[in-house]
Amino acid sequence: MQKRPNILFILSDDQGAWALGCAGNREIITPNIDALARDGVRFENFYCASPVCSPARASILTGEMPSCHGVQDWLSGGNVNTANHPYMKDHYKFRTLDVGIEYLAGHPSYIAELARSGYTCALSGKWHLGNQEEAKEGFSKWFTISSGGCHYYAPDFYENGEFTDCRDYVTDVITQRALDYLDELGKGPNPFCLQVHYTAPHSPWEAEEHPAEYLEMYKDCPFESVPVEPIHKCQVSSAPVGDTPEKRRENLTGYYAAITAMDAGIGRLVEKLKRDGLYEDTIIIFTADNGMNMGHHGIWGKGNGTYPPNMFDTSVKVPFVIRLPRAEVRGIVAERSATHCDLYPTILELAGAKVGLNDKQPGESLVPYLADGCPEGEERTVEIHDEYGFVRMLRRGRYKLVKNYLHGTSQLYDMVSDPEETQDRIADHALSAVVSELEGELEAWFERYSDPKCDGRKAVALTGSGQKDLCWKPDAFTDENDLYYTGTQPEPRKGEIK
Repeated sequence: MQKRPNILFILSDDQGAWALGCAGNREIITPNIDALARDGVRFENFYCASPVCSPARASILTGEMPSCHGVQDWLSGGNVNTANHPYMKDHYKFRTLDVGIEYLAGHPSYIAELARSGYTCALSGKWHLGNQEEAKEGFSKWFTISSGGCHYYAPDFYENGEFTDCRDYVTDVITQRALDYLDELGKGPNPFCLQVHYTAPHSPWEAEEHPAEYLEMYKDCPFESVPVEPIHKCQVSSAPVGDTPEKRRENLTGYYAAITAMDAGIGRLVEKLKRDGLYEDTIIIFTADNGMNMGHHGIWGKGNGTYPPNMFDTSVKVPFVIRLPRAEVRGIVAERSATHCDLYPTILELAGAKVGLNDKQPGESLVPYLADGCPEGEERTVEIHDEYGFVRMLRRGRYKLVKNYLHGTSQLYDMVSDPEETQDRIADHALSAVVSELEGELEAWFERYSDPKCDGRKAVALTGSGQKDLCWKPDAFTDENDLYYTGTQPEPRKGEIK
């Protein structure tokens, strides 16, 4: 009987599909991820479930959409019991003390299923799905950022319920703990699933946030891989906007440097697997929680870089690379579109675990497409759905429909003739039948895969400034200025990173 494979699942934070060397970006330096793509399969059209971190991460874990699992914005509350946190209880001026919330209680988890099937599961890095202090079901090792995000040289963690902090570069800290876990997991009797969730390349991007060796790599980079556009009319003020040549260069230098530093960490993990004789027994997956605009469309940020939220491909498309042990064909570029919700059944099938999708999990296993990418004609049948609160998206064939339920507006893009999404065709009378058909399909699909209690169309108070409680509760969403009182805070901590 063939040994069940180990799984190394690597997740980056705010990395657009465009921000990889193997995806055609000739300026960014990602040799280790590129090597995984050459040794595996890279999906050219892979979409997040929601263009912001916590909802997307919840969909990866559960295989459900935000209108089903209820995490609809990045979590500004419920991340940690602040009264017990050694730093927050002393220095943060909370209007009310926060408590940890189990946002996904009662929802499926591929980690829990893997553990039930005999896997040993561990996490090193960002969780940001509530109550970070306590390990979630299925994890036997738990090392995560306390509140969701952090500054790169001021991370604080909970490890198996115990608080720790340091002043080391957070990317290196996450990598090192993952290496430590590999030392233990690789010697154990069971197959393992190690989740390595980096905070990179999320902001901040100032020079003091990243090692000089990686910043230096982009000292003379012209950044021609990113367009220069006028600032979008709906750009939010809370984002680090590159609205001057100097700020644009600073942002892009930090962003690219963060990715290259993370890539170096990934290289260390792969080398460890090879050195310990585990590489040929391990599935390696690399993806991101959501996309990112670094000036694309004039936006700095992801879906909540604008208000109302946007659904541009640069916000919703993410990298996806999977390397399988003993695969007969390498270096495949799969054209078939796929989404985060497909990861749940894919991972469980590859692991030989029970898949058992319920009627609220829309995903489809990608295993049949890992050998040849996409059988001829298959792509025409694939629909992609995305949502962020009261904004929903459907991509079918050449057309993308974006519908804003709060403000009663829609956009339609022809992704074949206009892949950069510069021309809204919603008012084109020749396409009115297309719009009607897509609207009907959008409604029917979300009706099938939503929980009425968590329906994102009801999230009228969502501004992209965070979710602080279960979505159906009053005042569940955070006004931008509600999280902390203003006042002096100790350096180098400057507040929670969204």
